[in-house]
Amino acid sequence: MKRILTGDRPTSGSFHLGNYVGSLKNRVNLQDEYETYILVADLHALTTHFNKTETIRENIKGLMLGYLSIGLDPQKVTFVLQSGIPEVTELAYYLGTITQRSVLERQPALKEKLDQGAQDTFALYSYPVLMAADILLPKANLVPVGKDQKAHVEFARDIAIKFNNLFGETFPIPEPLIGEVSTLLGTDGQSKMGKSLGNAIFLTDFTEEVEKKVMSMYTDPNRVHPTDPGNVEGNPVFIYLDAFAEDKNKEPISDFKKRYETGQVGDVEVKKYLIQVLNNFLDPIRTKRAEFESHPELVMRILKEGTQKARIEAQKTLSEVKKAMKLDYF
Repeated sequence: MKRILTGDRPTSGSFHLGNYVGSLKNRVNLQDEYETYILVADLHALTTHFNKTETIRENIKGLMLGYLSIGLDPQKVTFVLQSGIPEVTELAYYLGTITQRSVLERQPALKEKLDQGAQDTFALYSYPVLMAADILLPKANLVPVGKDQKAHVEFARDIAIKFNNLFGETFPIPEPLIGEVSTLLGTDGQSKMGKSLGNAIFLTDFTEEVEKKVMSMYTDPNRVHPTDPGNVEGNPVFIYLDAFAEDKNKEPISDFKKRYETGQVGDVEVKKYLIQVLNNFLDPIRTKRAEFESHPELVMRILKEGTQKARIEAQKTLSEVKKAMKLDYF
């Protein structure tokens, strides 16, 4: 069975709808087809949260609750705490010896992170090398990611090919898998949904919070009256309806679109339907999260046991790497 690896930095303890359509949905769908590893990347979080380790600790619990509440099954999925696998930093060093500095300086996300106030550190520059080690250590074949992370998977592919050419076939070449809706517009309609942008609907939002956010959503700025013809294309309300309505509810959405474009339905009516759709989607997630929240020791035990399992695989891979590089002295 082929293996998947994906994961998240614990810089936040909650997921939003954009995270779900971008990568989480794929993880749930593919856990039956692939051996799935989910990485809680706390070492990566230190590039921006090096002085907020208590926050990282709480966010780790939040991410685990998020994973379990959307339906990732610990009987099928191996949850891994990055800092619990010391082999990953050793592999990253070996990979770093065959990575040119100029390549790291050209990484797409570097300038953006520096502009956002990230510390100009070794850890930030070496971020892609550590991520490549995350992917290659368990020999992942497929990496479900959001569109903005695709470049990191491509870097891992390049370095795996380079290593194999230099030292012999050691790593499978990983492939990225982008979600069906790779980028979800925020409720403001101006940019992708983001935790820090104030335009997100979270999987942890209560019914009232969802209603408040949907009713204030951006729609068609040129539509003044309900009788004015409106644009469906690029309209966040209809994007969300297409992404989250169950198949049995697709026909009402088609009707809403036709009436919206011909000025026969108002924004309020469509938004009320979206509120219903989103809460129908979120209700089972809320229920499952509440169950796990009542057993915090179980949540962390799942992570600990998964990390122990993953470390056994990591040690095997690292042994192969050292043998290939003629570093197996003993």
